[in-house]
Amino acid sequence: MTVSTLKTQTITEDLAQRLSQAIIHGEMPQGSKISEPELARKYGVSRGPLREAIVKLEGMGLVTRIPNVGARVVELSTESLANTFAIREALEGMAARQACEFISDAELDELKALLEQHEQDLLASGGEHYADQEGNYDFHNRIIRASRNKQLIALLCDELYAVVRMYRQQTADHRTDPIQALREHQMILDALRNREADLAELLMRRHISRSRRLLEHYLSHTSKP
Repeated sequence: MTVSTLKTQTITEDLAQRLSQAIIHGEMPQGSKISEPELARKYGVSRGPLREAIVKLEGMGLVTRIPNVGARVVELSTESLANTFAIREALEGMAARQACEFISDAELDELKALLEQHEQDLLASGGEHYADQEGNYDFHNRIIRASRNKQLIALLCDELYAVVRMYRQQTADHRTDPIQALREHQMILDALRNREADLAELLMRRHISRSRRLLEHYLSHTSKP
């Protein structure tokens, strides 16, 4: 692989990351048309890496390509939500089950410290912020990676979670009772610490199912004329 090829790949990866963040946080509105010339000027890149980045976003479920129309940012819908969260519920339940076997004591202590930090953040914000945790600060992300299942990690973190984060970010103000979400996380952590695989899977699935119902309620009301 040449230096030029590596440089192009690096540009593409960086651009895909920046564009995905813009979509997830709503800076690129749902349903908006993706203008390659405009984005190329904005980010100071050539059309080649930009097109490759858009293909990556399409694979992540953040962009749809319509024949004779072009690429657009996806739009959140109750149907898409149901499909995405059904897959998420099954896979994250499996991740919680497998994490019971493989998670280390050090990782459990880190999860405990993370939830304590989340609790402090909630208290400091008056209970308004909890859904916007990302990366290593995300409880779910850590459990998925603790499963040690490379295929499962790829399916969730590399493919599904961009859309999940989009739902979480752009509907965060309309989700109820973040303290309850924290409480559910603490119960899942207890099951992991006790190595109760059945319980960990059940609690994770219930937790995600609850999130789905809340989001469906919000989307069903906002989609009405």
